[in-house]
Amino acid sequence: MSVTDDAIDRLKAMIRSGEVAPGDRLPPEGALATSLGVSRSSLREAVRALSLLRILDVRQGDGTYVTALAADTLSAALGVVVDFHGDATMLEVIEVRRILEPAASALAATRITEPVLEELERLLAATSASPTVEELVARDVEFHRLIAATAGNAALAAMLDSISGPTLRMRVWRGLVVEGVVERTLDEHRAILDALHRRDPELARSWATVHVSGVEEWVRGALQPRQTSRPGRGGRPPEDGGPDPGRRGSDPGRRGSDPGRRGSDPGRRGLGPEGRDSGYPPGAIR
Repeated sequence: MSVTDDAIDRLKAMIRSGEVAPGDRLPPEGALATSLGVSRSSLREAVRALSLLRILDVRQGDGTYVTALAADTLSAALGVVVDFHGDATMLEVIEVRRILEPAASALAATRITEPVLEELERLLAATSASPTVEELVARDVEFHRLIAATAGNAALAAMLDSISGPTLRMRVWRGLVVEGVVERTLDEHRAILDALHRRDPELARSWATVHVSGVEEWVRGALQPRQTSRPGRGGRPPEDGGPDPGRRGSDPGRRGSDPGRRGSDPGRRGLGPEGRDSGYPPGAIR
């Protein structure tokens, strides 16, 4: 372990023990270095590292403070890390979103209020007015951010928010090259919102899984040819060899009928007893 790593560990131990609490100012550099048994230079490097992680806040001319250590502040560093990685990491991030997004939707179904449902309805209505791909993705982010905030778990909402930004490029790219993405996204948003209106957590979980899995499956299929032909290099769609945005293709994640006829096709939504629409995606366990 380097001397800087040792200094970082000692500072973290101070915070964990409560010796310094969120919002407290750290002792002067000389006194703190002596107290921790490290050199001033090692302490400066440790403070710099922890400030990048949003654990410490260095205020010029005023000293160094422990941040509020809020989940949304600390998890922001994850988005920065993901921004510097290639497509393979991006796919892993989308896999994480596929795990977390349904969980947030299920929690929201049990805790959502009428004002939030009304806000989601307004957002969905605004999205339905023939948006561009960029507008659709921006509203998609807002739709899921509002649901995550309603889940009542700040750490979960913060994690989802931190991994949402780095996936925007992929989601816009998909909207440009895949026919019917706008209609499918709106249809799945409507299904998720219907589940929230029903206060049905498993229904919300099922449709959120379908929604994110479609993006994941398309990204996986889109990256595979380039990763095979260009080993060791992460692709950068579409400027370095990705599909031509002017050429629309089929969506590997899109199965069943036209999503614009969501309620009528048993291949699109599962049927309950006597052929009634159960609201669940086909094959969902309930």
